[in-house]
Amino acid sequence: MVKLDDNIYNSTLTRQQPKFKIWSSAGLLLTYKCNCSCEFCYYNCSPEKNGLMSEDIFISSWQSIKSLAGETAKIHITGGEPFLYFDYLCELLETAKKLNLGKIDMLETNAFWADSDTIIKQRLKTLDSLGMNKLKISCDPFHQEFVNIELVERLSETALQILGPGRVLVRWQKYLDNPVCFENLTEEQKLQIFISATRDYPCRLTGRAAEKIADALRAKTIEQIKQQNCKASFLGAKGVHIDPYGNVFSGTCSGITLGNVTQKPLEKIWQDFSPDNDKVIVMLFNFGPAGLLEEAEGLGYKRKNLYADKCHLCFCLRKFFFDNGLHESNIGPADCYI
Repeated sequence: MVKLDDNIYNSTLTRQQPKFKIWSSAGLLLTYKCNCSCEFCYYNCSPEKNGLMSEDIFISSWQSIKSLAGETAKIHITGGEPFLYFDYLCELLETAKKLNLGKIDMLETNAFWADSDTIIKQRLKTLDSLGMNKLKISCDPFHQEFVNIELVERLSETALQILGPGRVLVRWQKYLDNPVCFENLTEEQKLQIFISATRDYPCRLTGRAAEKIADALRAKTIEQIKQQNCKASFLGAKGVHIDPYGNVFSGTCSGITLGNVTQKPLEKIWQDFSPDNDKVIVMLFNFGPAGLLEEAEGLGYKRKNLYADKCHLCFCLRKFFFDNGLHESNIGPADCYI
């Protein structure tokens, strides 16, 4: 287990200055592939995407987060949709169990596969035996556009019976109790439903969420956004997400890579993190996404009159850089932008 001063940025600070937190959780994106193409998706997941996390990345990332945080370390598995590769997922968990890595704190699913009580019971009992602590079921208007609510209801009810209420999380219960019917809705009606859901439960406007939803929520000028940097977001992130290729994202800042675990262990990425090391990171850290605007406009970027928030501006600028092959060490992978 490391100490705060083991990080090179922290080692230069006084006792009173805010430190870069030790990462204590890791979300492992098993795949970018998903049966859904939700309008809010941070990671731009869809049925057309691919990528499948190797056993080496899965196990080494888990071991690294334990090296960083000790017994307080938490791992959750997400995607994409992990249940598209259920048998492979079980193989990974079996390996982790043999290595005594502990329990998976949470496993996420949208319930697309839950079309029979028999399958549900078999899979949940298998996952329980392999150390799954909680099952998180995605349930909101974004997913309900693609997943029949009866599947979500069946999975939720059966999971409660097998795992108990303390181990089943429905995100969000409000939409399980009052699901949205998308039959015969126009695109404009769908958009209004998504906007309402976003206001009830704010989401980070990156990835696909930075498109239709963010454009509909535009209300801030560049001058307003200039007041916001990303220092607290980087320093205060308690965890990371690691994608199928090993790219490390701070918190849920998808598409901004801090390193890759196939090239450097996660604990070493944490130790070596300093905002001064990379041009994109240092600008976001000190000035927020508005700090990247001058460079982008000099290369031909056309600013919008209004943006939804700083994350919306950030994604627009990063997408411009990505499309032009710039800042490749920090902006990627393609799955987050295409």
